[in-house]
Amino acid sequence: MDRVNRPDRDPEAFLRGLFAAAVAAADPMRVVPAALPPRPPGRVLVVGAGKASARMAEAVESAWGPCEGLVITRTGHARPTRRIEIVEAAHPVPDAAGAAATARMLDRLAGLSADDLVLVLISGGASALLVAPAPGVTLDDKIALNAALLASGAPIDRMNTVRKHISRVKGGQLAAAAAPARVLALLISDVPGDDPAFIGSGPTVGDASTPAEALAVLDRWRVPAPDAVRAALSRPTGVVAPGDPRLARVENRIVAAPALSLAAAAGLAQAAGVVVESLGDRVEGEARDIAAVHAARVLALPRDRPRLLLSGGELTVTRRGDGVGGPNAEYALALALALDGAPGLHALACDTDGIDGAAEVAGAVIDPGTLARARAAGVDPVAALARNDAHGFFAAVGGQVVTGPTLTNVNDIRAILVLPG
Repeated sequence: MDRVNRPDRDPEAFLRGLFAAAVAAADPMRVVPAALPPRPPGRVLVVGAGKASARMAEAVESAWGPCEGLVITRTGHARPTRRIEIVEAAHPVPDAAGAAATARMLDRLAGLSADDLVLVLISGGASALLVAPAPGVTLDDKIALNAALLASGAPIDRMNTVRKHISRVKGGQLAAAAAPARVLALLISDVPGDDPAFIGSGPTVGDASTPAEALAVLDRWRVPAPDAVRAALSRPTGVVAPGDPRLARVENRIVAAPALSLAAAAGLAQAAGVVVESLGDRVEGEARDIAAVHAARVLALPRDRPRLLLSGGELTVTRRGDGVGGPNAEYALALALALDGAPGLHALACDTDGIDGAAEVAGAVIDPGTLARARAAGVDPVAALARNDAHGFFAAVGGQVVTGPTLTNVNDIRAILVLPG
């Protein structure tokens, strides 16, 4: 490994290098062409949504040539394509652009034949970008619900359960709209466990959940849902059952996943002589609570050689204040407080899509001097955490990781480096 990236010489550069390796392992230009079959004869229609969907469409055309299609991606995440139309819309809260594009997508799926192939490209972010409210639910209702869900602290799979039952496109309904055409869905997973039913709220995957379960999520996490949403969940919804015949010709393939990106980061660290302990790609929970658990774990590790505690998954934040934050930055701030300047401990926590919560920032890095620099600058880390203002904290004292859109999305990467001494 290059000297600048040796963990003992430049810990921050080393950690940033691990994150870059994790992102590169999930680049759609690398993983999508490898998952495509030969282009079939006849009509091919490409549709999709997500923060990686434009890059996935670019990768499809690099392998198959120009294709008919429409995908919806987050504003700022568009890519140059030859024929596939790219529409930008808002995320994480839906908007009218996403709703209009979804309506056009459903129109294009209507009237297909059994000889046609629909290639569906789905990645994290599709839940907000595919917008087709259920009967009786308005776009404003969905916007209010999404904002409330994001502030509730509910896990992503539970949020997606609610989203499916107030939609005309999620929970297998997109694939059902394409019947009798054959459907091949390529998925970039951003959910713990890689269950296709929860990637982008499963637009091509049948779902056995019920409206009552969705209501239970609202009650369990005290989500202030609009009356129209609760009314919609009091009656049968359009979610497609797993055995529905309209899904008989649907195939779902995961082409990139958090575990593969964690493995890429671990391999790079091991090549540098670092002992890696991986907690896996399914770590969930409140960001500040998980940070405290991880801090206790690394403080107990032996200091005989460089070690790395690596984890993935998706943490949550329950909003308590009015700051600007995200789960990775909040984890990093809470970790810095728990480690309290202990020597030889450095960490990175970032979202692989380059966007952590409410800011165009991937996450943050910390080192033994983070708290001292904050206090010297008159910034109170405890108050920042109480206000959920982790991004504001790291903007003031240094430590933000800014990548811009990475054009992929396989969830969060957290790495704590323990140096000898």
